[in-house]
Amino acid sequence: MAEDTPTRKTRQGGVMTQVVIGIVAGIVLGYLYPHAGAAMKPLGDGFIKLIKMVIAPIIFVTVVGGLCRMSNLKEVGRIGVRALIYFEIASTLANFFGLGVGLLFRPGQGLNIDPATFDASAVSAYANPTTKLSVVGFILDIIPTTVVDAFAEGHILQIMLFSVLFGLGLLKVGDKGRKLVELFDQASATLFAVLRFIMVLAPVGTFGAMAFTVGAYGIGTLMPLAKVVATVYAGCILFTLVVLGSVARLAGFRILKFLAYIKEEILIVLATSTSEVALPPLMKKLEQAGCHRSVVGLVTPTGYSFNQDGGAVYQVVSTLFIAQAMNVDLGWIQLLTFMLVLQVTSKGGAGVSGSAFVVLAATLASLQTVPVAGMALLLGVERFMSMARATMNVIGNGVATLVVARWDGALDIAQMQRELGLTRKTGAASAE
Repeated sequence: MAEDTPTRKTRQGGVMTQVVIGIVAGIVLGYLYPHAGAAMKPLGDGFIKLIKMVIAPIIFVTVVGGLCRMSNLKEVGRIGVRALIYFEIASTLANFFGLGVGLLFRPGQGLNIDPATFDASAVSAYANPTTKLSVVGFILDIIPTTVVDAFAEGHILQIMLFSVLFGLGLLKVGDKGRKLVELFDQASATLFAVLRFIMVLAPVGTFGAMAFTVGAYGIGTLMPLAKVVATVYAGCILFTLVVLGSVARLAGFRILKFLAYIKEEILIVLATSTSEVALPPLMKKLEQAGCHRSVVGLVTPTGYSFNQDGGAVYQVVSTLFIAQAMNVDLGWIQLLTFMLVLQVTSKGGAGVSGSAFVVLAATLASLQTVPVAGMALLLGVERFMSMARATMNVIGNGVATLVVARWDGALDIAQMQRELGLTRKTGAASAE
């Protein structure tokens, strides 16, 4: 292992450099030649599709393999409950943090926009799915029509449900399923080898995605709404450093070291504006950082639906922006009611594409305290803000997995410190 670690870090450093070059080249092309930049969209889309292609099988083999290494069903329930408790606390803190940032910077103040000048039809396509955001509908949607359907559509929660049930079944049969467990271990190693092949294309994918974003939307579109975009980014950065940084300290690691550890995943998500592309490599890195596979398999994919910290900050800041821009005075009761409803509707929109925007539109439409038509203001910069919230979601779920693993005693502290660069005394450990 002593010889392996430098090699892996050198290889990761090379990929990191290539990804940065791809992002910079994409920005330059999109800015100088917008039409050519927009034409690069298939490169980004193709890379995202390649990653999504392996998400379902990787989740399946990771969850099943991890559950089979647990001692009993109580352990599964304990990890699940602890993860949900953490998710709820983190998302609540993110809501209040977004509230504080929105009230402090007041991004919509002084715009004085008349709600009557907006056509609600511009966002009606996002506000209509309210029937999908009910708690009952959400629970029923977790159950797939067929197993094949869940894998074909890539519905993470449905795949998780079947994977957990299958893993519990293997755990129940004991020694009879040992050969099948070994087969899943071999499948896992093969799938992550396939993932490494795909990640070689990361520089090309990030180049195409960033060139398209800048070419199609233009950096100039940021200027009229620069304050709200900056507020969302500031909120996400501050939440990561202050809240997640404090949580990381309690769990025994430093947030900046962790960010450096997953820097490639952060850059890829930032360029592609979707957090799903980072799920498989993030799960692999969390295992390498000392988290037991059972915790990684249960917590990380579930967090993608239940622990959207970036989405929470974005939704509250955006609501305050619309209210301030349209001179809608929101009292504390209305604000707290909005955040309470958002806690429920955000879970219901977990499987919806672009869920943060959809959930916000549906929540505003149901409460009718802030004009939902005002969301038309955000459409032009939605792509740029999705970059921030998707990146923060990935960071938040990585931290969540490490915290739950530490809480459950399923984290190898020494290995985590070595991987995150928290200790310099690796020679003795490697020799052992």
